[in-house]
Amino acid sequence: MENYPPTNKLPITAWAEDDRPREKLSNKGRQTLTDAELLAILLGSGSRNESAVSLAQRIMESVQNNLNELGKRSLSELMKFKGVGEAKAITIAAALELGRRRQFSTMLERPVIKSSRDAYEIIAPRLTDMAHEEFWMLLLNKGNKVLGQEKISTGGTDATVVDSKVVFRKAIEGQAINLILCHNHPSGTLRPSPADLDLTKKLKQAGEIIGIQVLDHLIVTDAGYFSFADEGIL
Repeated sequence: MENYPPTNKLPITAWAEDDRPREKLSNKGRQTLTDAELLAILLGSGSRNESAVSLAQRIMESVQNNLNELGKRSLSELMKFKGVGEAKAITIAAALELGRRRQFSTMLERPVIKSSRDAYEIIAPRLTDMAHEEFWMLLLNKGNKVLGQEKISTGGTDATVVDSKVVFRKAIEGQAINLILCHNHPSGTLRPSPADLDLTKKLKQAGEIIGIQVLDHLIVTDAGYFSFADEGIL
């Protein structure tokens, strides 16, 4: 079990930011949180002498840290925990029911990338109307169906730093076979900079070594896009 500060002396707001569930989710992603930390976000608060995280840990321990067992608990059983009233019990029950129903939901049809225009239309809503640069990539399977969209970095008005290790770690975690790199130019210019060219070459070569192909790199602006593949410079 993770070690937390003494809950009867130090409120969550006084913890280091990375130790607070909401901030941790925002900064590091939802996958980094424990079940108890996710439950603590639903609870919102604990009691006078106990933080939401400590309360959530006690609740999880009562069901042997098994979410399936927690989903079987009635509202009255949840309300036996000090700090859990009817509203919190209902919130927990509703969240677990949504998780149960998600398992039976039909997956949305994954779009297939057949051209640079297809890729642009998927990524453009994320990269237009921005005053700073962001670097994203589309994760594709062997048939070029989109498996996901991953943000790699956020920068300033004219540049963003891209770590190739992060690019390929996310690609491998997402089970991608092909990648389309994407970043925006807030200035509106559709021409790649020397740094853009160097980065694209570096990532393409690295991908070839580990068996992940970089199919394209798009530069996105409010007025349109530039495709490295279309221009024959990939």
